Amino acid sequence: MSAHVNSSRITTDLLPQKFGTAGRIWTGLLLGLCLLGLYGYYRQVTLGLVVTNMRDYASWGIYISNFVFFVAISLVGSLITAIFRLAQVEWRTPLTRISEIIAVSAILFASIIIVVDMGRPERFTHLFLYSRLQSPIMWDVIVITTYLTISLLFLYFPLLPDLPILIKNSKEGSFQQKIYKFLGSFWKGTAAQFRINENAVRIISVMIIPVALGVHTITSWLFATTYRPGWDSTNFGAYFVAGAFLVGAGAVLVAMYVFRRAYKLETYITEKHFDNMSKIVVLLALVYLYFNINEYLVPAYKMKTSEEHHLRSLFTGHFARLFWTAIITSMIVPIVVLLFPKGRKPFPAFLIGILVVVGSWFKRYLIVTPTMLSPFLPMYDVPDSYKFYFPSWEEWAISTGSLAGVLLIITIFTRLFPIIPIHETIEEMEKNKFEKV
Repeated sequence: MSAHVNSSRITTDLLPQKFGTAGRIWTGLLLGLCLLGLYGYYRQVTLGLVVTNMRDYASWGIYISNFVFFVAISLVGSLITAIFRLAQVEWRTPLTRISEIIAVSAILFASIIIVVDMGRPERFTHLFLYSRLQSPIMWDVIVITTYLTISLLFLYFPLLPDLPILIKNSKEGSFQQKIYKFLGSFWKGTAAQFRINENAVRIISVMIIPVALGVHTITSWLFATTYRPGWDSTNFGAYFVAGAFLVGAGAVLVAMYVFRRAYKLETYITEKHFDNMSKIVVLLALVYLYFNINEYLVPAYKMKTSEEHHLRSLFTGHFARLFWTAIITSMIVPIVVLLFPKGRKPFPAFLIGILVVVGSWFKRYLIVTPTMLSPFLPMYDVPDSYKFYFPSWEEWAISTGSLAGVLLIITIFTRLFPIIPIHETIEEMEKNKFEKV
């Protein structure tokens, strides 16, 4: 951030802005997709899961793919806001709130999509009334609930110092001001409150890292403890966590560029931020590529009969085009492009971020579907529809609606709250001035 920018300029630049024409169209589009998803879910609830193309073998479809994707992308909150904070990475400040709202909205819809996948959603309470700790599903329920709670606190506590600024600069008696006062009526900005707030953020930073790692590790155990080709792996925990950090970092690159352009934040989200985040994406892509090689090379070398159908379907069969597209777009291309300084400029980094996110979504689909269609016992005497899986329009509508829901939460949040912390940015400016003196 430029040294000449003063505190009043920072406040003016970072205050939430009203939606223009493009913002209203964007919000309307997201609402439309959410309503379409709700209609698809209404049909699923009233007619049953028969409206989906999930059958006896492909009993986990696009819903579980979305669930794993949402859990994965939510890990960016712990990466940027916790790990970078504890490591005292100074350039993280403009990215912390971006990453945390991505984390909160994604983990919220991860919880919702699981309910959507249930054939009898009215029995959701049975998870708590008749829970058994021996069940890996209960492990996931516990860690996701915990992670969502901690992430909300991690979003809320750093927001507190900004609330008096928002109250002061909002219209008296407006809806926004009522929200700000409700959230921060107790905040007086005293030294004691700042000290307590800083300690709370530090404690949550330490707490959220093992919980975040636990969320995706336990999600991987839902697969690894199910005895099927492609999932019978002790590598799955680290494999899932590495992929989660990669897609989360890619999503932050995309969000950085969009917010930078939409709200004219070039002074605060600089080329240095894109350069640093791009280097992190390269590192994470290399790590995830290593785990992918490890995940497929060992079973391919041994080539058990039970694994043969699954691996052939990925490498040369029905899913080969999708598989190689996912590998190339989410790992190979980012490594090649972002190694060069020109590739780490804002626009190229933004395009690579999109490739990482899209490729990572396809990768989650490939983790679920090919394995379901490669059972240990070959499929005999079953309808042809059982041997293949492609989502029905209801599944596409619900899945697209859930993705739109995540984006809608982020969009509404940025209309109400500053996407870059105002108070923390001013503090950093004052600190830099003092150090120069």
